[in-house]
Amino acid sequence: MKYTPDRAPLTGETLDSLTARLAERGEPAFRAKQILDWLYKKRARSWDDMTSLSKPLRAWLAETFDLLPAELVLNKQSADVTDKLLLGLRDRSLIETVIIRVPQEGVGLDHSRKTICISTQVGCAMGCVFCASGLAGLKRDLSAGEIVAQLLHVCHLEDARTPRARTELASFDNIVVMGMGEPLANYDALIRALTIVNAGWGLGFGARRITVSTSGLVPKILKLAEEPLGFRLAISLHGATDEVREKIMPVNKAYPLAKLIPAVKAFSEKHGRMVTLEFILIAEVNDALEQAEKLRDLARDLHAHVNLIPYNTVEGLPWKRPSLTRQERFAEVLRRARISVTLRREKGHDIDAACGQLRLQTEQAREAT
Repeated sequence: MKYTPDRAPLTGETLDSLTARLAERGEPAFRAKQILDWLYKKRARSWDDMTSLSKPLRAWLAETFDLLPAELVLNKQSADVTDKLLLGLRDRSLIETVIIRVPQEGVGLDHSRKTICISTQVGCAMGCVFCASGLAGLKRDLSAGEIVAQLLHVCHLEDARTPRARTELASFDNIVVMGMGEPLANYDALIRALTIVNAGWGLGFGARRITVSTSGLVPKILKLAEEPLGFRLAISLHGATDEVREKIMPVNKAYPLAKLIPAVKAFSEKHGRMVTLEFILIAEVNDALEQAEKLRDLARDLHAHVNLIPYNTVEGLPWKRPSLTRQERFAEVLRRARISVTLRREKGHDIDAACGQLRLQTEQAREAT
């Protein structure tokens, strides 16, 4: 399930790898930094924008590399200022990237806090029954360059829209790897992409502001714990007992809570940072107070933050979100135990912002024409 393009994405090159490619052509080492500055700091949109490079070098770069291996197909904006970007890749695959804005009191939307949710795969193989990302299965992994390209698209949009973007290299506050796909199932490309995002010659974005989410691939969680860059970890838990979790998340059969929780604890102890337990509240599936009590105990044991997310309805799936009263009662069980908890309010529901929905609708429309 690996896609090999005609030209390598420039967004997938590290400073070392690009230096080596240029050395083969007889170019001095400083050229690599120059080219990456054009890409990330000066936001070059074409090879001709790189005016400090000779025309022969620009021609060679155009033949060798794909400057930005994704195109904006659609930007669907929500009334709550959430943007969902649908990006088309070179093989016509579609992926989603979401800009989640949280306006701050007393300042305009231009200065709102922004979290960017990025994808790592086209589709998903995990088979979580409530999720639109995996409805059509897994098509392929994204390359590191395709992962990084999502963030450059956000930068280009924000450059044109807010004064803040013109003074900051990355005009957003957090990156969450929680879009389409299971990030740790595409481990090598993920780490290469985040290394590029973090590097000073890349987007220079702090690792502590990057959260990697997983449905619970225990060996990869332990491997991530050994990475030198201190990324944050979020666990897509969605069930506080094996009985509930297995009904909605097939991964729990291979990695039940007895294996998952020790791995999460090992990660937390290694990095000394609080992990997050993501818990989508689904009516009459996992929203009982008994589940809240079990979740409370897990969170207390892990010293974890809990993010409660009312279910975003997906067309064709039977699941629904609990009532506001039921959501609050669930959250109150955690609050009474002084667990750090956020009950997320609706974001992007009017634009089908649940992972995979927009891609699925667009692919279905393609097939119908």
